[in-house]
Amino acid sequence: MKIEVKNLSKNYKEHHALNDISFTLDGPKIYGLLGRNGAGKTTFMDILSGQILASGGEILIDSENPFDNQRLTESICLIKEGHNFKRDLKVRHVLKIYSFFYPNWDQSLAEELIKEYNLQMDSKIKTLSKGMESALGITVGLASKAPITIFDEPYIGLDAPSRKRFYEIMLEEYQKEQRTIIFSTHLIDEVSLLFEEILILREGRLVLQEEAEILRANTIAVSGTKEEVEAFLTGKEVIEKKQFAGNMSAYVYGTAEEARMYGLAAEGVPIQELMIYLTERKKGA
Repeated sequence: MKIEVKNLSKNYKEHHALNDISFTLDGPKIYGLLGRNGAGKTTFMDILSGQILASGGEILIDSENPFDNQRLTESICLIKEGHNFKRDLKVRHVLKIYSFFYPNWDQSLAEELIKEYNLQMDSKIKTLSKGMESALGITVGLASKAPITIFDEPYIGLDAPSRKRFYEIMLEEYQKEQRTIIFSTHLIDEVSLLFEEILILREGRLVLQEEAEILRANTIAVSGTKEEVEAFLTGKEVIEKKQFAGNMSAYVYGTAEEARMYGLAAEGVPIQELMIYLTERKKGA
C-alpha cells in the first residue's frame, strides 16, 4: 500500500507537533521511524492510523484518507507502548475481538506467540505486568497480518532475550509475507539492522529519509589532520565536524575507500549516532 504524506501539519494550541512534512512510503518494507521524544513520531502514527485528524495537509493511503475509513483501518494495526487494550478484558477476549476486526488475522500465529511469551488466556489485562502487556501487543500486531503494521515502542517491560525473540519473529513473518512495517524505537542499536529505510524527525520536521543500506555504505566517520580532513570534506555534505589541537574528525556522506585515499581513518557511523547528531537542537536540518 502506498502512503503519501503531503504537507502534513498537526498543532496543539501553540505547539507544532508536525510542521509541513512531505514524503512517500512506497511498497512493503521495514521502516525505522526515529527521533527524540517530542519529535512528532507518535502524532504521525496516530494520523496515519486514522485515530486523529491533521491540522493541515494530508496522508493518503492508496489515494484515500484513513480517517473514518473502515476499509483502510482494517488494513492498519497500530500497537503503542501501552494502553492498547481495555483493562477489564481477558487475553482471550482481546484475541477474539481483533480476529473479527482484521480480515487477515492469523490465529495459529497468535497462539504460537501466546505460548512463546507464556501468556495466560484467562488473565485480565489489568493483572498483566508491563512486559506481559507488551507481549500481548506484539502478538496482536504480528498476528493481525495488517498490510500496514505500526509498532511504537512496543517492547516496554520486556527483557533483552524477549525483545530479541520479538525481532526474530517479526523478521521471519515479514520474510514469509511482506507488509509495510513502521517501527519507532529508542533502542536503535538493537534493531537497526532490520530497517530497510530510515526516517528521522526533528521537532516536527523530516530531516532525513534514506535507504538503510545507502546510509550504512555512504555515511562515515573520518579522522586525521585538519588539513587532510578539510581537503576530503570539500564539496561534500558534512553532518558534524570537531577540531582538537591540529586534528579533526567528521561525520560526512562519503565512502570509506575514498577517505582512505586521502590518508584518513574511516569507519561506519551507527544509525543511532547519526540520529543523535541530526536531531541536536543546535543543528539545522
